[in-house]
Amino acid sequence: MITIGLTTWTEHPALIGGEQRPVTLTEYAGSLPVVELDTPFYGLPRASTLANWQAQVPDGFQFILKANQVMTTHGQRDQPVTREAVEETFANYCDLVTPLARAHQLRTILFQFPPYFNRTTANIQYLREVRTWMGQLPIAVEFRSPSWFATPGMTKDVLDYLTSMHMTNVTTDEPHNLNDGIPLVETVTTPGLAMIRLHGRNAQGWFNQGASWRKTRTLYKYSEEELQEIAALVRRVAQQASDVCVIFNNNSGRDAAPNALRLREILDLHWTNLAPQQLDLF
Repeated sequence: MITIGLTTWTEHPALIGGEQRPVTLTEYAGSLPVVELDTPFYGLPRASTLANWQAQVPDGFQFILKANQVMTTHGQRDQPVTREAVEETFANYCDLVTPLARAHQLRTILFQFPPYFNRTTANIQYLREVRTWMGQLPIAVEFRSPSWFATPGMTKDVLDYLTSMHMTNVTTDEPHNLNDGIPLVETVTTPGLAMIRLHGRNAQGWFNQGASWRKTRTLYKYSEEELQEIAALVRRVAQQASDVCVIFNNNSGRDAAPNALRLREILDLHWTNLAPQQLDLF
């Protein structure tokens, strides 16, 4: 199976005929079968919030949730967190998402590590601790430091390590150079899921971390030629994994949804677990 989704659901006017208003989750679920949410990264939502999300989507709809920033070591270079606090955050997170997992609506938990999470012995061991703390919950890992893929031999070792711990390595499309960003490494480390995240190719916005960085780093519209290349990548990966999930994150200019809908057309995908679309007859 191949699924396509976006980051968040509110800011995609292409899904509602171009109307300039927030998209509802039910409207989103009428077009796409999976969504990625970063809400838990900033703070764990209430269980009632997750239950409300579930109530707005069909049974087969799925969520990708980002791991909390404590779990991904963000900010800990400046403000270290005690091991007890880290373990408590992991425990609370697992309790929170268990109802989603039991309902088969949790596609995976995305650990998007910061650029300074380098390939070190300590961080390699930390990944093993992550697996222990998360139990059997699905995990996807997205590195931001090129140190994890510095050489072909090192790349193989990293991917073998993730495979041994049943962690999905995220194939990322983003600007990169020798010191920043990750090259597009076409990988499948878990046969049940391959994940591809598309951030765009705006190198100037990605590397220039000025005042407007958060607004410009994903300002990019994939061309038809590039979408055809991505479709070919998805087809290749689909030969190795039973489920391929593609997430478009190039939304600074509201390009993610149009690109996603076009990729759906190219791949000729038809999902049966979408929410009924409401038609305005008046």
